[in-house]
Amino acid sequence: MNRTDFLSKISRTPEERLLLSRVWDQMETAQRRGIPQATHFLSPDEQNAVRNLLAAQGHPPHRFWGGYQEAQRQICVFLPDWMSWEDYDQQPISALRAQWYQSDSLTHRDLLGALMGQGIKRETVGDLLVSEHSCDLLVLSEMAGYLERNLTSAGRVSLSVSPVPLGHLHIPVQAFRQIRDTVATLRLDAVAASGFSVSRAKMADYIRAGKMTVNWALTTRTDLPVREGDIISCRGLGRCRLAETGGLSRKGRINLLLERYL
Repeated sequence: MNRTDFLSKISRTPEERLLLSRVWDQMETAQRRGIPQATHFLSPDEQNAVRNLLAAQGHPPHRFWGGYQEAQRQICVFLPDWMSWEDYDQQPISALRAQWYQSDSLTHRDLLGALMGQGIKRETVGDLLVSEHSCDLLVLSEMAGYLERNLTSAGRVSLSVSPVPLGHLHIPVQAFRQIRDTVATLRLDAVAASGFSVSRAKMADYIRAGKMTVNWALTTRTDLPVREGDIISCRGLGRCRLAETGGLSRKGRINLLLERYL
């Protein structure tokens, strides 16, 4: 199967096919020309698509990285065969800290809007780590200088922007509510029904309607097995994580601990 047919087969949309074609070019450039290559920031769903491509290509040397361990938006770096990760001294991701007066208040939406208002593309920006009076912005290093000079406000709120080392990020703690329950099976419809406090039949309807992702990958399988650490998202209901599976209850059901994000 040639490259064109292969990409058409594994891509769900024309946009995804274009993304995978670009990633394929970068992967080949790293190997044929011996030059490290890095993608732009990828959403979790795009990362899953790229992982499928890399698996089909025999897992060439690569690494996903978003600036900190739990980053949702990440780049993918390809290294040539002769280079080890210890030798890779480039830093394709930089961090900026935007601060504002304590009397002001800004949200993730406000800050993302301010960034897009600068005319930059979403793919050049990673996670926005919003705290009470500041936000750490993960950006492609090539954009850091421009944003430091030009990102002076978000709406009517003045911003002071300066570089910050990746090792000194302010990573906000995600608030969540713990849910303890039991299920007959670790199928997606059963676990998600517990996590979102709806009936299993209703949850099955959501899944079949294409409203459900597991680890940011869309699924319509009600019987998909769910494992510890999996993140389940449902459009209109929110997001939860299967934190722990325990032993069996006295009635032979599986004990669960879920974290539903607030």
